[in-house]
Order: sequence, then C-alpha cells, then structure tokens
Amino acid sequence: MKKRLPPLNWLRTFEAAARHLNLTQASVELNLTQAATSQHIKGLESQLYTVLFRRLPRGLELTDEGKAYLPVVHECIRRLTTATEEIFGQSKNRLLTVKVNLVFFTTWIAPRLAGFYQQYPDVGMRFTSNIWLDQEIHTHDSDMGIRYGKGYWPGFDADRLSWDELFPVCSPRLASTLGSINQADLGACEQLSKQTLLHVIGYEEGLGHWLDQAGLSDIRFSHEIQFDTLISALEVAKHGGGLALGRTSLVEDMLEKGLLVAPFAQKVPTAEAFYLLRPSNKYVHPHAEIFRSWLIKEAKQKH
Repeated sequence: MKKRLPPLNWLRTFEAAARHLNLTQASVELNLTQAATSQHIKGLESQLYTVLFRRLPRGLELTDEGKAYLPVVHECIRRLTTATEEIFGQSKNRLLTVKVNLVFFTTWIAPRLAGFYQQYPDVGMRFTSNIWLDQEIHTHDSDMGIRYGKGYWPGFDADRLSWDELFPVCSPRLASTLGSINQADLGACEQLSKQTLLHVIGYEEGLGHWLDQAGLSDIRFSHEIQFDTLISALEVAKHGGGLALGRTSLVEDMLEKGLLVAPFAQKVPTAEAFYLLRPSNKYVHPHAEIFRSWLIKEAKQKH
C-alpha cells in the first residue's frame, strides 16, 4: 500500500531543521514556535514510520534515512519555489534566453523572427550567440539552447530542427566556370581542383566527406581558407571566393534568392542536425513552450 505524501509544511520544516540542525533556528526561519516545529517533525516521522533526527544536547543529527531524504525534499521545494516565482511572481516578465549557434541564428532564425512576433508580440526574448558548434549549453546563463550534433546530450531533452543534405555551394559566376562534375570527367575534376576550398572547422562531415561520397576523393584543392563559422565561409562564397559546403537548412534562402548556387547534382545526407535543447525534468520559463512549439512547426514546414 502506498504511503500518503506528507503535508508540505511538514516537509518544509524538515528541510529547514536539516539545514540548521537546530530547532530554534529552523523555527525563526519558518516563523513558527519551537513547539510547532517539533510537532511537524514528529508528525512527519510518525507518518513515515522512520526516525529522521537524533536529538542531541546541543542540536540535531540526521539519521541515515534523514540524510537520504533531505536532498529529495530540498530539490522538490526548490523547484516548486522557482516555478511559483516564474509563473506568478515578478520573474514571469523575465526574458526567455536562448543560446544559439551564430550561423543558425543568422540564416534560419533571423529571417523568421518577425513572423514569430506577429503571432506572439508579448513574448520577451534574449538571444546569445556562440560560434563553436560543440560549445556547451549552461543552464545558469540560458533557458534553452540550439546545438549541432547527433541528438543526444545527457541532462537535456532535444527536438530536431533540421534534416540536411550536404552539397558544395558557390557564387553563380564561379559556378559558370565549373561545368558538370563526375568521376569520369577528368577535365572538370581538374578545374574543380583549381578552386579555393572554404573549409569550416568543427563539423565532422566536411567537404572531404562529400567528395568521398561523390566518388571524388582524389581531388586536392590548390588553395584552402579556414573559418571558425559557416556564416563567414558563405559570405566569401557569395562573392566568388571559393567553394563552401552547404547544409540545406542554412543555405536554402540564399539559393532561392540566387545569392548562391549548388553547381553539382550530388547531395549527401548528413547524420547530424540542429537541435533545440532544454533541461530535462526542470521548469524552464513560462514562454519556453511557446517558442519551442513555434520552432518545431517552422522546422517541419521545410522538412
């Protein structure tokens, strides 16, 4: 038979007494008489059929059962306090903070943000950007985060936002000099090898991966420029500076506007994607679900 949950005021009294290990100090914190504090502790121990404290001449000492119970009670009270403040207190007006990779924000979120605010004008948001794809998401400085990877981060729930294919992109002017590329077209392959590779560090699946899958693994580019973010490489590519490896979700707007073109037919699926992360089993923010639902809806429209 399951035991009834103890009253919340008993649990608050236990948590305060366990922190202070002193009934008098716990009573002052809770604004209770010492007799009431003692009755709460006795009531809790009676309901649980367990002694939680040993009474000492100069205070209290937790039993093994009390030590095991304390962190659970403490976390429950902390979460309840936080959620109450977030939903009903002044914190409900706090900005929803999202840490997002710079290239994803610039190419994917930014073009859609006006549409979000047309639907949800009262949602206050704060975006912080990071360059590195694998930069950690810390819950102390953001409510949610967007990261690139394979979908598993311990301690976080992840919603997939992209289903990408990989393919080279360049300016229309540069594309006109390349022609059709395939393994048997040695002249075109030679022309390709003369181009500048715009290489972005941090991706497991780079242009070398695309060349392998396209049967062009022997090609060696004559020049290479390295970048720490794809947005920089795409800007150079738009101005005819070389070939960058595009990902569908990040270059689709540039392709539609004619700023970039995909000169080759070969496209390679990627095992990685952008994901929205939020802490597991933790209340985040009253507007978090609004933003999450909107993001997922936008992502599925393009999938």
